[in-house]
This record gives sequence, structure tokens and C-alpha cells, in this order.
Amino acid sequence: MQLGRQGGRIVVMDEPRRRWVVVRDADDLPSLLGREDWRGLVERSLADGVLGEAPDGLPFAPQSLRAFALWEAHMVNGARGMVRRFAPPALRRLAGAYERATGRVLPPLRPKSNYRKYPQFYVGNHRSLVPDGATVRWPAFSGVLDFELEIGVVIGRPVRDCTAEEGRRAIAGLCIVNDWSARDTQWDDTRNGTFGGVVKAKTFAGAMSAVVVSADEILPRWQSLRGRAAVNGEVWCEGATAGPTFDLGEAVAYAAMGETLLPGDLLSTGTLPGCCGLEIGRFIAPGDTVRLEIDGLGSLTNTVSQRGA
Repeated sequence: MQLGRQGGRIVVMDEPRRRWVVVRDADDLPSLLGREDWRGLVERSLADGVLGEAPDGLPFAPQSLRAFALWEAHMVNGARGMVRRFAPPALRRLAGAYERATGRVLPPLRPKSNYRKYPQFYVGNHRSLVPDGATVRWPAFSGVLDFELEIGVVIGRPVRDCTAEEGRRAIAGLCIVNDWSARDTQWDDTRNGTFGGVVKAKTFAGAMSAVVVSADEILPRWQSLRGRAAVNGEVWCEGATAGPTFDLGEAVAYAAMGETLLPGDLLSTGTLPGCCGLEIGRFIAPGDTVRLEIDGLGSLTNTVSQRGA
């Protein structure tokens, strides 16, 4: 089911009639979807048929944000893109010569050893998430801005020190997330910063779709979805969710290792391979409009402001 918020109320898509209906007696979307009897509650509201309007704004107020990197192909090709765009010529030549001679990626461009031991993540800024349709302010400290097409994983019930299966059952729904990235800042912090390249490069803005799709519809097929990104109406890149290093249940279990996840906590999967400007060597400009889509999850559109706006 597709759900969201409109005018302070939760609404659900009535698929047969293609209309939005108000969900009664519920005011928090993650907690609603985390209930064992949530579908019965929603079905009764559909039967009542109190009409609502299409969702707008954030579907809920995220309580935290943990950003994962579930596809190694994105990690490797993103590192290649960083070298192509920002590295000194000598390093670019070295990386190219190594690949031509060995057929392998230069070792520093591959994820570190823990990448395959645990699902790696960083803690992002949940307060910087903006909704579908909002303008993203171009950060004054950056000259190279980029989009990243990701899936958002909504936690619907408390979980701590759990198994992967228990982690999977804690997932209430999924949505689309754009992990906006300041690439020049990321390059500088990766090489010179104390805490690596995911500090100011990532915390200034993120975006989340207005619609959350219930987990029962998406989880069984989440590794067979396709997505794409269009800039000013032109499709720049497409990708798929196949072949993650870890399943979503494993990601939740690692996030909950030694700490408690609660309804409203948000996890993002990391970028679908090929679905950011860094990987394709093409970057947006001030004033551009970026539309992200994932089949089965909907879309997310944001316009970037002019610099200094």
C-alpha cells in the first residue's frame, strides 16, 4: 500500500478507485505500519471512504538517519569518479595505468576490509531532510553538487541486538531518498579531514519522497527493482537494486547492534549502482531540477537553488 501525510493526516491510496483516503485513528505513519494489525485498520478506513488529498511534505518526521553503502559497484565507481574529477594528474595516470596493466581496480579505490564484514554506514543529519517538491539550497562551501538515488528504509517497531530476520520484520515501509552530496568537500575531507568524507559533504541536505510503500509489497522483491535519475527532464542514468553486499535485514541488525532502533528511525541503502553524477562524470548546475524514480516506490523531485540563494 502507498501511504503518506496530507494536512496533518495519514492518507492511503485506494488502488481500485485511484483516490486517496484518510486513515482513521492514526497519527504516526511508522508506528501505524509497525503494528501487527495495521492492514485491518487501513482496510476499515478504505471501507469508510473518507476522501483525502495526495500526500505532500515529509511522510513522517525522521528520528534519526543512518546511511549505508550496500552496493560495492557504487563504492568502486564512485571512487574512480572522485579520482577522475579531483585527483592530481599523476594520480589519475597511476590509477589508469594500474587498471590497464592488471585488469583490477587500484587497491585504495576499493572498500576497506570491514566492508564485507558488516554493512557499513555513517550517521547522517535527519533534520536536514526536505520533502518532495522542495528547493535544495546550494551550500555556500561547495562548487560541485551531486544527487544520489537511494531507497529509504522506515523502522516501524523497536528492535535491539536482533537477528537479520528480526531486523527485516522491523521494517515498516520503504521510500525514495536523495542523499545530496557536495563532492569537492567530500574529496577534501576524505584526504585531509579527521572524520573522512561524510561530514559537511553529506549533512547539509537530503530529500525524502512523500509516499511510503508498505514493506509487505516491496521487501519480497526489493533486490529486483529498477530506478533512474532525470535532470531537467533528461534521463541521465539508470540502475538496479540487484546484488547488494548485504540484505536489508542484515543492515537493520547491524544498526541495532548495541543500540535501540525505534519507530521513525530511517536507514538509507546507499546509491543504486550508476545512479549519481559522480559515477557517470556529469554534474548538475544551479537551478537544475532532479527527478528520481524507483519502480514500485514512486518518485522524488527537487530543484537546486542558485548559489548564494
